Amino acid sequence: MEQASAVGDATVAHDVEALKEGLSEPAPRDRLVAQRGLFAAPSPRVPQKMYVETKGGASASRDELVLRQGAHASTNTYFGRFAASFWQRWTAVTSVRLELTYATAGSAAFSLRASDARGRKRLVVREEVAGSGTLVLDGKLDRFVDGGALWFDVAATAGELTVTDVRWTVEAPEHLRPAAVVICTFNRADDCAVTVGTLAADAGAMADIDAVCIVDQGTDQVQSRPAFADIAESLGSKLIYLTQPNLGGAGGFSRGMHEITSAPGSAHANVILMDDDILCEPETVLRMNAFANMTLKPAIVGAQMLSLSNPQILHVSAEREVLDEITAGALTPGAMMGVDLGKKNQERRFDAGWNGWWTCLLPAEVIADCGLPLPLFFQWDDIEYGIRARFAGHPTVTLPNAGVWHADFHLKDYDDWARYFSIRNGLIVSAIYGRFDGTTIAKYLFRKISELIVSMQYGLAATFIKAAEDFLAGPDFLHDGGQSVLGEIRELRARYPETVARPAVEVGSEADPHTQMDVWKFEPDESREGLVLAKRAVQQFLGKVDGRPVTIPAHYASWWHVSLFSQATVTDASQNAVRVRRRDKQTALDLTRQAAKVCWRLRKEAPQMKATYTEALPRITSRENWTRLYGTGA
Repeated sequence: MEQASAVGDATVAHDVEALKEGLSEPAPRDRLVAQRGLFAAPSPRVPQKMYVETKGGASASRDELVLRQGAHASTNTYFGRFAASFWQRWTAVTSVRLELTYATAGSAAFSLRASDARGRKRLVVREEVAGSGTLVLDGKLDRFVDGGALWFDVAATAGELTVTDVRWTVEAPEHLRPAAVVICTFNRADDCAVTVGTLAADAGAMADIDAVCIVDQGTDQVQSRPAFADIAESLGSKLIYLTQPNLGGAGGFSRGMHEITSAPGSAHANVILMDDDILCEPETVLRMNAFANMTLKPAIVGAQMLSLSNPQILHVSAEREVLDEITAGALTPGAMMGVDLGKKNQERRFDAGWNGWWTCLLPAEVIADCGLPLPLFFQWDDIEYGIRARFAGHPTVTLPNAGVWHADFHLKDYDDWARYFSIRNGLIVSAIYGRFDGTTIAKYLFRKISELIVSMQYGLAATFIKAAEDFLAGPDFLHDGGQSVLGEIRELRARYPETVARPAVEVGSEADPHTQMDVWKFEPDESREGLVLAKRAVQQFLGKVDGRPVTIPAHYASWWHVSLFSQATVTDASQNAVRVRRRDKQTALDLTRQAAKVCWRLRKEAPQMKATYTEALPRITSRENWTRLYGTGA
């Protein structure tokens, strides 16, 4: 199935046939580069303090640091630190070597430093140098089990100093694992071209990458962009470009996993999954791949998500799931959320329940043991796979100091069609891996739907109800990979006016001079939330609510606040629009009845659903089923 694209004056062939020759094991070596010491990001939007902190006269580029006399620099930064705790916990490596090249007309002092789980710092070794040469400093990977990292500080004590070619190396294993990158994309041609181009332009990060597989599921395709010819020329035979119907993230990533692990020589390959719309740091690919080469047994290695709008902000250190509450992103012990990495480091070691596929490495052995992802189309596919791997004995390690920048989750509004997949797929995953007690699940879901109804989010409540109904229909609805339900969800939500996002200046009388902004400074005690919800439901039913027009900022739009009014213009989390919610007694009653019915069924049918989905798992995650969905075979 050969494909080719005409881009400019060039015709570029890029098909899966290239994989028939197989993946190649990287050349043997004495030392493996575990990470490079870089001093600037691949994008000017990322602050330098993510890589190096300087004091005094200094300048930094990607690969070079220049300090004028008397200046100091420290790599005790997000990308400058070596994650010693994680290397000690998950690998048999006992020491790491810092190697760098320096040149000074006078003298300089280099210090290898370490921290512990509480952030207390200690000096490992200090060395003064003069002239030019190569510096080698060794550090033991001990005293780091509960946390801590390594980094180096440098001072130009006399004369200007230039530092280049910084690398942290470990003793290489006898055999290195082949590696391939898989990028799934859907109508984000420009974003994808930039991401792949950034990766392809970094020769050091690409040195041990055998293939870059783009799975394009869109109608506006990456191969149509002028930049694609340059990417194809840069990657050469490493580029694999595939097109297929839109099967969501699960379908795109599974296709890449399927093709890469079907190639000769792939039995011990590292498959690195990557989103199309990230701001890519190629160094993260190198660090994940090196770490995965050194773990005692194959482990999933994930990158952290950093904020695209505030590049120094960490989304979360590591996550786990709470299946009784259909919740994915709960913090694991020791993890942090929303931290400014320019002010605070991740000192404590933390474990992960799973890692998002914004950038995540899966060893071929894990794929061989666990199969391909569930055809969930959108959301929970990466979570489910991480849980499945963990249940099979394959851990996930979210590696600090290895991250990519992704669009902020807090800027995505909760009230949209994607919530259908979040609830439906969460129920599926909970049924397979959780205790899935019908009473607990039904009670939790009815509570959440009730909160939506009292806050006049009728379309979102209907979305939740349909998600539960489709879950109860059994796994056969996954037969098409999840495509057909998209139209149904959009049609359902279109029946409810408050689901429409509107420009703030176009909300008519709701924005007249008498409309006042209303903010809620208090929230009910957790132990009394149930009573508050019941009270709000009665007030909404009887119409005993405030009738004045109000606008409510997104930050204050909790159910216990919005439900005090009969009409509210609520800011969308994206900050680009508002939604006008109006009390509708009949709609509220109808949805409450539907919610009660589906939750009653959920409580009664939970044991049957658990058995049904668990039994179906091997069949619907099989290569045969996915091959059928790709349209490449029977």
